[in-house]
Amino acid sequence: MVTPAAGIDGDTAQAQTDPGASASAVGWDTYRNIDGFSQLRGQERSRQFSSFADDGSNNDGFQGTYSCLRQSDRGCVIAEREGAGEVSSIWLTREPWGDVTGTGNITIELDGRTVLDAPLIDVVSGEVGAPFVWPLVGNPEDAAGGVVIKVPMPYRESMRITTDENPFFYHVDYRTFPSADGVRTFDPADPATDVLNKLRRFGVADPKTTADNTDTTRQDFTLPPGGSTEIAAVDGPAQINQLRLRLPQVVPSPRVVDDGRAFGAAGGSSFRMAVAPENEGIRIVRRFDPQIADQVASLSVDGVPAGEWRSGAAQPGGWGVQAIEVDPAITQGKSSVQIDNRFVSSSLDVNEFRYDVQSKVNGEWVRTDVLDLGPGHPGEEQAHGYRIDNPVFAREKLVGRYGFSEQEVAASKTLLDTLRLRITFDGKTTVDSPVGEFFGSGLGEHDVRTLMSSIDPGQDGWYTAWWPMPFSSDAKVELVNTGPVALETGTGEVSTAAADIDTDTGYFNTTSRRGLTTPGEDWNFMNAEGSGTFYGVTHTMRGLIPPNSTRESTDLQPLSREDPVSNQRNYLEGDERFFVDGSSTPAWYGTGSEDYYESGWYFRAGTTFSMPLAGNPAHEINGDGCQYDCTGAYRLQVPDAVPFSDGMVAGIEHGPANDEPGDYSSTAYWYGGNPSSHTETDVVDVADPADRESHQYTAAGENLEDLTSRFEGDQNNQPFTRTTTTATGPVSFTVGVDADNEGVRLRRLSDQIAAYQQADVFVDGAPAGSWMQPLGNGTDRWLEDHFDVPAELTQGKEQVRVEIIPRGDAPPWSASRYTVFSR
Repeated sequence: MVTPAAGIDGDTAQAQTDPGASASAVGWDTYRNIDGFSQLRGQERSRQFSSFADDGSNNDGFQGTYSCLRQSDRGCVIAEREGAGEVSSIWLTREPWGDVTGTGNITIELDGRTVLDAPLIDVVSGEVGAPFVWPLVGNPEDAAGGVVIKVPMPYRESMRITTDENPFFYHVDYRTFPSADGVRTFDPADPATDVLNKLRRFGVADPKTTADNTDTTRQDFTLPPGGSTEIAAVDGPAQINQLRLRLPQVVPSPRVVDDGRAFGAAGGSSFRMAVAPENEGIRIVRRFDPQIADQVASLSVDGVPAGEWRSGAAQPGGWGVQAIEVDPAITQGKSSVQIDNRFVSSSLDVNEFRYDVQSKVNGEWVRTDVLDLGPGHPGEEQAHGYRIDNPVFAREKLVGRYGFSEQEVAASKTLLDTLRLRITFDGKTTVDSPVGEFFGSGLGEHDVRTLMSSIDPGQDGWYTAWWPMPFSSDAKVELVNTGPVALETGTGEVSTAAADIDTDTGYFNTTSRRGLTTPGEDWNFMNAEGSGTFYGVTHTMRGLIPPNSTRESTDLQPLSREDPVSNQRNYLEGDERFFVDGSSTPAWYGTGSEDYYESGWYFRAGTTFSMPLAGNPAHEINGDGCQYDCTGAYRLQVPDAVPFSDGMVAGIEHGPANDEPGDYSSTAYWYGGNPSSHTETDVVDVADPADRESHQYTAAGENLEDLTSRFEGDQNNQPFTRTTTTATGPVSFTVGVDADNEGVRLRRLSDQIAAYQQADVFVDGAPAGSWMQPLGNGTDRWLEDHFDVPAELTQGKEQVRVEIIPRGDAPPWSASRYTVFSR
């Protein structure tokens, strides 16, 4: 059952935020306003509920010990909050291989109304209908072992997510806002068709609003070792909207994992594909298994015969690729075409694993659609209207190779790793990254399709990025060859348009690094200062665990991970941990590396996949430059971007306790370069009598005791001792703020041994909202959490009186220190 929220306007085209009322887009506007990535997010925060083991072990859902915040009459509560915010992303998995049937129904309540109550497996399989359809949802086949819900669901007052049964492994990413101004509660009756259509073009079309008066600069070049070349130099104020490279001498990485289908006599397949309306003809490219000899099938486009597929003699062990150019008279002026294949003859059957469609535009071939079909792509098949007649097999996983030499592959990988893209905005270089990893693959030229970039390894293929990159006065795009392989020929292209720049605009940044992992320390994605927003990462993991290792992963591993050989992937047991604005408590604490990349079970034992916001396009084993086991993955955080006001540290473990060796590299994508947007203006140490007196601190039903413990994560994990207080009655104190503030944030240091502490907050007698903390931890007990006071309660004041009144049905309110920040 999907229940529309009463009284909500379901008009897809109407914005879900009032202009100027919110510092960032909310709800569907998060996807519609990708041009706004560069804007600061105001007082918004990003947080995560997850099943991570709060005792510091690797039991992140294996037994479900830490998976329920509490039990309610509806089942297991996995996320709960009061105040305004948005559920931005949900991921879950369980055995076997991500089948979440056993989780039962998922129930989502927003502002006291049920907006979703349906079997989880039906929701992620698209059975409840738009907007819960691919790729806004994905089932275990779509996401190689995990299930996802990427529908942004805003709420004004409260949210709660419950599952019938313990879900074992899960993440719920959510945003918080200081007030409900401009926020409209999610309407499940709104199919958001425009957003759905945009996401279904991931990797083949710019997701931003098309800019008028675009200027494009193109440069052909060669680059000897040590050489550099300028692709474009542009004056501002403007914004780079598209950046493309073509490197003909780079060959695709030969090992490709795919699934597919086959039809027999009197059978065939049909599907619909997007083309460029201005096309001068199209080219259809088919990937197939050539070990089946003499496959012949007819091809028609919109009912007109267009060619014939012929595989020829059997060629075991590799992939076959064939392309057919279609007469322009059939396709010109159309935005999509219907493609039909019919069996003619074969030694056995006609198989198909993937179709790419390229449109010829201004004399050049450009990829305009992809259908990666097979049992592992049910959402993609459904979105393209794929149908097969007389199916004779469905191959779930075929590992095939292309016939490139070791020398070609090695030279190509070296070039993509040592050819660096450097972009300088207004005199400061903020992008300095390996070309391969910048566009989505650090393991050579693998096929990559994400919402913001792509690598097309096919004939005439481009590397493309659509990140909006604004600047005030000038920008320069360069390539630098830092390696030993000469680039014989290449083409670079930069498209720009005029843009409005203000003080809330951040520069596009990347943080790229490579090195050996350090025992006991997270692999660092980025360590940024000032204010900005983190939008995700491309991550290359080269595990260095020898084969047939006898290392113990954990005594909590499921059967699917107990094979000693599979322990070569034990580096994937690492959890992501994000620390924001100097807090010692992680804002995000995940459950495993493949879980962060929204998959599961070591990417379902090596099954590659691509979704708009997460994927695993590369898996290499014992060859092609990979010594043991290597994984390439990406995660883009669009609805669940992480804003920071005073710095951010993002990282991920390598192994269950940062104990597995690896050669890692990563490229993080973020916006920043702005100064810190909040300042510490006061501190109340509730254990210090003088501080209590100077801040007129009072508390009813108070008890004081010393606590020796640690924080969760690795940012501040040494035990320390402080005095804490608990109060059952009102707590109040007076603190100094900046009179020019645009809002105030309170940071509380407390003991989280008791979960679900909750209090009502008043500022100078006016209600400011509910401070609710569902988390509890009896092992690492120190916690820093936050409460944002709306600007209308603090602007123009140099001090405010804060009153915190614990709820009568909640545990005593704990605190050791309050730190006050003025925005």
